[in-house]
Order: sequence, then C-alpha cells, then structure tokens
Amino acid sequence: MTSRAVTRTLPAAGGGVIKRTVLPGGLRIVSETMPGVRSASVGIWVGVGSRDESLSVAGASHFLEHLLFKGTKTRSALDIATGMDAIGGEFNAFTEKEHTCFYATVLDRDLPLAVDMISDVVLNATITAVDVDVERTVVLEEIAMRDDDPSDLVHDEFAEALFGDTALGRPILGTEDSIIALTRTQIHGYYSRRYRPAEMVVAVAGNIEHGEVVQLIRRAFEQRLSNSSHEPSLRPDRRHAHAPATEVNVVADDTEQANIILGMLGMSRFDDRRFVLGVLSTAIGGGMSSRLFQQIREQRGLAYSTYSYTSGYAGDGLFGLYAGCQPGKADEVVEIMQSVLDSVGRDGLSQDELDRGKGQLRGGMVLGLEDSGSRMTRIGKAELCYGDVLGLDDLLERVDSVSLDQVNVLAEELACQPRCLTIVGPFGEHDFDAAVQASGR
Repeated sequence: MTSRAVTRTLPAAGGGVIKRTVLPGGLRIVSETMPGVRSASVGIWVGVGSRDESLSVAGASHFLEHLLFKGTKTRSALDIATGMDAIGGEFNAFTEKEHTCFYATVLDRDLPLAVDMISDVVLNATITAVDVDVERTVVLEEIAMRDDDPSDLVHDEFAEALFGDTALGRPILGTEDSIIALTRTQIHGYYSRRYRPAEMVVAVAGNIEHGEVVQLIRRAFEQRLSNSSHEPSLRPDRRHAHAPATEVNVVADDTEQANIILGMLGMSRFDDRRFVLGVLSTAIGGGMSSRLFQQIREQRGLAYSTYSYTSGYAGDGLFGLYAGCQPGKADEVVEIMQSVLDSVGRDGLSQDELDRGKGQLRGGMVLGLEDSGSRMTRIGKAELCYGDVLGLDDLLERVDSVSLDQVNVLAEELACQPRCLTIVGPFGEHDFDAAVQASGR
C-alpha cells in the first residue's frame, strides 16, 4: 500500500514543521518537528468518548481505556509496564466527552518501540472477562474518589444540570450502577465497533522525521489499513440543548467548603466566535487582574480559588464561573458572580481589559507548548476535532483579531442567557433558587 501524498506542510514554532499524511482507509498522521529536543511524544486519538454512549453502556469509553492496558495478543499487562519503564518512558491515556487518547513520551531514539507498543495496546487488546471484573473495581474506586473531591464533583454535577440526562450531561466515568452492569460482551462489542483506523489520528511531536513516522505507523497498522477511499467525518455541528435542564442544583455534601459553578450554555467548538469567547473568559476570570479574582478574592477575601472557563463540543458548549468558599459565604459569592456577568453584559469590557485578556491568552498558548507532549496534544486534538491543524502564528492572529465590539456583543448575548447554578456543600434546606434570577435579564 502507498500513502496518499502529504496534503499540507506548515511552519511550526522554533523552526520546526507540521506535516499531515492520510494512509489508505482514512488513518490520519500529523507530526511536528522540534529541533533541539531529545524527546518524542506519540498519541493515538480515537474519536470516541462518553458522548457516544447510550444509557445502557454509560461509562464504557473510560472503562475501555483502562482495559486496553490489561494486555494484548502478544503482551501481558506486566510486559506493557516493564517495557515502558525499561526505556524511562511515560505511557498513559485519558477519556473525554468526545474522544479518547493513548499517549507515550520517550527519548527520541525509542520512538519505534513507543509506536509499536501504543499501537498494539489500541489495536490488539484482548479484554478478557477476568480483566473486566478486576478493572471494574478500579473504576468504581475512581468514581468514589471523584465523589470525595467536591471541587471535581461540582463540574460533573454542573454538566448534568446544564445538559440534563443526555450523553453530554452524564459523567465520563459513568455511575456506580452503570459500571456494575457493564458486561465483557458489551465492552468488547463497543471496542470492535468504535476503534477503527478511519476514526483515529496518530500525532507525533519531538525530534522526529515525518517520513520515518509514517513508515512506523504503516507497519504497526498494516493489517488494519484498506485500499478504500475514506474521508474522515467530523461530528455534526447541531445544537441539542437550548436551556439549562435544571436551574439550581444543590448537592448536599458534608464538606468544609462550598464549591460553586454559575454558568450557562456556551458555544460549539466549531463557532468562529470561540476565540472571542476565549478572550472574554480570560478577562472575566482568567488571571489575577480579572474581575472575578479581584472582586471575590482580592477585595473581599472570600475564596482562594476562583476562575472562569469554557468547554466547546460539536454543536454545544458551556461557560462557567467557579469559586470555592466557606459555606456561610456562598450567597455572597453567588451574588458577586451574578453582578460580574450583569455588569459585563451591560457595560462591556474596557480596552485595557481586552488587551490584558488577549495578552494572557497569547501567553498561555505559547508557554503551554514548551514540550513534545503538549505539541503532540495540540496537533492531534486539532486534526481529530477540526480535520485541520492551524499553525501557532495563525492561532495568535485569530486572538489578535478579536475586537472590543465583538467581545462586548458576545458578553451581552451571554448575560441574557438562562443561568444554571450548581453548589456542592453542607446545605440542606437552604434556598438558592432566587440566586439565579439575574438583575440584567
């Protein structure tokens, strides 16, 4: 088999280049060279996450992520662990709403072994009934650990309150009941149907050469490639949620701190205004000079941690403000969050706030790409989610082009959206319902 020609070459930061090749059957390969480093990171990105699960297999994507490390047709779990430890590498994985990634970071000279091992794990897992039962206990412990960490739990609870009992609203880990109910047959069937090369991206970054990378991956995937012409499809950009499923969600938990998220529906990751939202979010709660940090922490000392954040999915998204505070201060913190959203929606940002927000966003983009693992993550996720990889200069240009008028129009639009409040803390009959009635609406 011969690969199709490289379709695009882009300049990368530090004098490197980004290249893309599509192998027969639709397997995509993207690489970024990083002259001067001695490491290499490889990731296999699979376009499958918790959003793809029906209620009957809730948590299967994450459960499967665990199981693929339990052994393949030629390697035991111990072989996988000792093989990576012997070369001083890191091998891990993570599951998100819309994708799963298996990655390894090694010395550049050990890239062939890393590609062989990670491909073996992803393509040739045995998933035995014994392994399913053993790993089921591990996943249940992970759920219990999440439940014991209110700063983690509040994000899952907020997503459920916002999106309701949908695949996007359900937790990535699944629930105790769904994990107990999952069978080996269900998980193996999910694996067989979903883990196809046409739905995968292999991303590599570091001291590498693209042609060598293509040959290594071709060899590892040889039995799975086909001569068919298959263009990878992106998730449909259709909005499903139109209002919060639950306006106020109070989760009673005997904790020393109240964990709060106030937010609303955001925007799709395909929306061109996502860069505008990124600048707006940074100005509202992205740094020490942000409104949220100044009003909640600096001026009143109500919380140690407070920030804003966005998450974009195909068709849907969210925007939220977070704070952790003493339970007795929760009402005041929620009131401040409301006033920040109202004032930004009513009066907009100042030019200074816009400039600082853009500066922070630019700095975060550049400083977050200092190692091969972060570069691999950027290009792999971009190719999987968008079918394209923008160069760093292009990304910075998108941020620079955000205008004050664009930000303020979006701020007004978001401030008028129905709001969703989620609080995890020691509250019983406490009434937070009035807290979501924003003065600006």
